Amino acid sequence: MPQMIFVNLPVKDLEAAKAFFGKLGFSCNPQFSDENTACLVISDTIFAMLLSEPRFKEFTKKEIADSSKSTEVILALSAESREKVDELVDTALASGGSPANETMDYGHMYGRSFQDPDHHIWEVVWMDPAAVQGQQG
Repeated sequence: MPQMIFVNLPVKDLEAAKAFFGKLGFSCNPQFSDENTACLVISDTIFAMLLSEPRFKEFTKKEIADSSKSTEVILALSAESREKVDELVDTALASGGSPANETMDYGHMYGRSFQDPDHHIWEVVWMDPAAVQGQQG
């Protein structure tokens, strides 16, 4: 079985978060979701557990970061093309997300970012496969 990752993110309004990510084309796995939790399916091995803040608090003794004022994490997703980067970020911005950082364009690598409604920062990055192969050789 391939290794999987489950990123846990606190959200203020679970239904709003589910609606936002649904507009981006992501689904929720109902098997791992309930009234306080939504298992956002990003790929076959990548999931984001969207947890209402009270539910998230059950997993930590620390305070929940106010992501509107500080950055607790930057989530980076790969995209298959520059166009897919633009498509996902433009959709996020049109669906209630907000800009995060400046566009990154190094020719062989292109990325844009957005903040979801809970201010978590998401980067979407495309890297030229030829440039990646050159790095591995």
